[in-house]
Amino acid sequence: MSHVSLAFLWGSPAAAVPVFSVFIPFLGCPRRCVFCSQHEQTGQRPLPLDEILGSAAAALRHRRRQGRPAPELAFYGGTFTALPAHELDACLRLARSLIRDGCVTAFRCSTRPDRLDAPLLAHLRRHGCRAVELGIQSFADTALQASERHYSGGRAEDACRLVRRAGLALGVQLLPGMPGHGEEDFLADVRRALALGADMLRFYPCLVLAGTELARRWQNGLYTPWPLPRTLLLLARGWLYARRAGVPVIRMGLAPEAAMEAALLAGPADRNLGGRVLGRALWLHVCACLLGLQGGRAAENEARAAALLERLLTGAATPPGLPRAQALYLPRSCQGFFRGPGGELERAWAALGITRRNRIWTPGHAAALHPAV
Repeated sequence: MSHVSLAFLWGSPAAAVPVFSVFIPFLGCPRRCVFCSQHEQTGQRPLPLDEILGSAAAALRHRRRQGRPAPELAFYGGTFTALPAHELDACLRLARSLIRDGCVTAFRCSTRPDRLDAPLLAHLRRHGCRAVELGIQSFADTALQASERHYSGGRAEDACRLVRRAGLALGVQLLPGMPGHGEEDFLADVRRALALGADMLRFYPCLVLAGTELARRWQNGLYTPWPLPRTLLLLARGWLYARRAGVPVIRMGLAPEAAMEAALLAGPADRNLGGRVLGRALWLHVCACLLGLQGGRAAENEARAAALLERLLTGAATPPGLPRAQALYLPRSCQGFFRGPGGELERAWAALGITRRNRIWTPGHAAALHPAV
């Protein structure tokens, strides 16, 4: 009997922090990136900063009067640390007053890796900043150049170190499938982010949105999105790297906004890259993990599990060489996802010889696959 621990799959590696998001689309951005269409991505129309901040303050003070728990304030979109001085000061004043009044616990922000330094990070921390998320997209120089990000992978690494040295939590946002980005680049990006001390990750598979430079390239045959099956497999592997390191992937795919869906021209999921579709990566990944026999053949069987996942996603038959099982013992906690969101995994498990007759639910977090002799 071979056993594999599933403890790392349960719950979140870190307690979820409630966040109140304030979107400042394009504000502070030195240029518009080839893939970016922030108004469609956030579902927010262009507004003056003072109106954005005023609405946020009113909503947060209303929450406080209702007795709801104080969230963390988050400034997303745009390039927070590149805002003009008077706009940055307005954001910091708001954050400081909301923290003082108990409306929020702290604030976080997202920014580019080439728009921060140690004094600025110290300044943010003094005003209640607790985390900085870096829109790194990739550490691969070829991808950064092809996507016209105007910084190097080395500069991105330095930015991660600066955030950590400032005593702030580090978030790393990655963009698998961006121009010039190879599949191995994404997995290397995840490993690099973890090695640099990332406390949280976001995976945003690259989408082609109307009105962007990327749309023009796609229409002229100069860019091709990654195929969905391969994208989901790579997301699953990246998620596994993070999970094993105890680091949460706090977002996988853009939130499905009506404006974004209307602007979506192409992407790995053919107009369905909302949370529901991308969530399949997690379901299918978990099923693949359950097949990963441990011991002397661990690496071989991990590759087999990944191959099964890939075949599941493409709808093909079970790969040759995968063991048929005599019985599979699973924690009862797996009952909610074992069959997949719509039961689509039942056939795949049956191809391995797993049916209701030899699928046995157990307490605890251990799984055991008993291969057929």
